[in-house]
Amino acid sequence: MVQPPPRVKTLFRRGHALADPAAQLRVLSGPPPRGVDDGADARPPGPAADFNAALAAAELPSLAAAALDTLQVNVGKLCNMTCAHCHVDAGPDRKAENMSAATADAVLELLKVSGAGTLDLTGGAPEMNPQFRRMVRTARDLGRHVIDRCNLTILTAKGYKDLPVFLAQQGVEIVASLPCYTAENCDAQRGDGAFMKSVKALRLLNGLGYGSDPALPLTLVYNPVGPSLPPPQGKLEADYKTRLAEDFGVQFTRLFTITNMPIARYLDHLLETGKYGTYMEKLTAAFNPAAVAGLMCRTTLSVNWDGALSDCDFNQMLSLPLANADAAGPRPRNVHDAPAAELLDRVLNRPIVTGPHCFGCTAGAGSGCTGAIVDAAGA
Repeated sequence: MVQPPPRVKTLFRRGHALADPAAQLRVLSGPPPRGVDDGADARPPGPAADFNAALAAAELPSLAAAALDTLQVNVGKLCNMTCAHCHVDAGPDRKAENMSAATADAVLELLKVSGAGTLDLTGGAPEMNPQFRRMVRTARDLGRHVIDRCNLTILTAKGYKDLPVFLAQQGVEIVASLPCYTAENCDAQRGDGAFMKSVKALRLLNGLGYGSDPALPLTLVYNPVGPSLPPPQGKLEADYKTRLAEDFGVQFTRLFTITNMPIARYLDHLLETGKYGTYMEKLTAAFNPAAVAGLMCRTTLSVNWDGALSDCDFNQMLSLPLANADAAGPRPRNVHDAPAAELLDRVLNRPIVTGPHCFGCTAGAGSGCTGAIVDAAGA
């Protein structure tokens, strides 16, 4: 299509059991299997880690949503890439899972009445959805900040080469995945040739003012190649800026570090390599109570391509909807379930649905769609 056949196939295309979110939840909620890294003398695996128990042990209350700052919208799973660690299981074969005009209308109405300051568009490659540009224009006309979670390579693909100019004209912040500043490590996650295509896209963006003009922020995103926690965000950002500037003449605004979530293709990778149990133990052992206050689920509402509502992007990918009910009765769980104002009233201050995967957002410096939590908070 817009890229040669992917090196990695989606779980969906392979007919893999883990293409079903329910199968992923069964793995996450069960005892970790003993893997090749655990050794013959390792202790038997215990029960799945209990995130709510970890909160209670740290004398923290159960998670609940507060003010709505960000409406994060996954417009579909269609993508021009098939990255090895993708928690969405996105790829060129996911054409059917794309947001319709009617759902985009409902999302934009919710944005309008909510007062949320940011519309965060993600995918797949969100730019491949036919509603993408209309959603950007409408949100900007409403005075909202817009984020495009971009894989960079789409900006140089046939049929999309006018995107950089469009994004710059609309003042859209670009948050772009670049898991390393070297081709070898980047291509290991994203496919052969992805790094140099990304560099080409970054140079195009720099030429439009991205990374130098404060009105055009360019954020890069790092996630580890292996089953480890990200290094300190500030130090890695400095390394990125030095290497990309010296080696490729590229500049950017800031770097986010994000922990790999044990979901979809990364979960499959962990299980295939026998590292799932070790990785989950690493996440739970690194639980940081200081990261809890800054979790994105507290101020974000996540909308799927079909309008389904979740507390965060990761819950969305596991098909975990909002908590179903409270004292006022059943809670809307899709943008089509109620008028926008009524829906908004019912989803604020809701309890947040949690699971063992939540340790991925609270390990070490914490992690989320806005990078390291503790570093970002200055704690």
